[in-house]
Amino acid sequence: MKSTLLAAGLAVAAFALPTAVSAATVVKIDLWDKGASAEMATNLAYATPLPDVSKAVMGVKLSVDSVPAGLVTFEVANASKDMQHEMIVMALAKPGQPLPYIDKDSKVDEDRAGDKGEVSELDPGKAGSLTVDLKPGKYLLICNIANHYMAGMWTTFTVTQ
Repeated sequence: MKSTLLAAGLAVAAFALPTAVSAATVVKIDLWDKGASAEMATNLAYATPLPDVSKAVMGVKLSVDSVPAGLVTFEVANASKDMQHEMIVMALAKPGQPLPYIDKDSKVDEDRAGDKGEVSELDPGKAGSLTVDLKPGKYLLICNIANHYMAGMWTTFTVTQ
């Protein structure tokens, strides 16, 4: 009787084990700048009339700019020597349209913009990661520290079927 109960318990335990979760796609990101003393442009936001991003003194560099839908892990490194940066994943409800912006704070309104998660403020030389389940669509990866987004610290990102 004891061996029958033990066998039944093992069978139930086997059914209770979680199923295998598919591995996340990894995207490596470098947050860069030309140093705190570099003069920042202030009109380089996404979807503004003809932003000349060649004038940007900071930015977001991706290992890939498109991944399949599902779990995505962003491995984020702050390559700056003297500035703090962060990386926020924004879903673009209306690609090509500017993000809602709060002028008095010099930041994107994260709540209204479609914030999907972030790697919060990283000190120079530090790294962090974020894993999110992303559906197909267009996204924007931004740094939302005051003035950084307007200085060109953003990049587009696509999630495919």
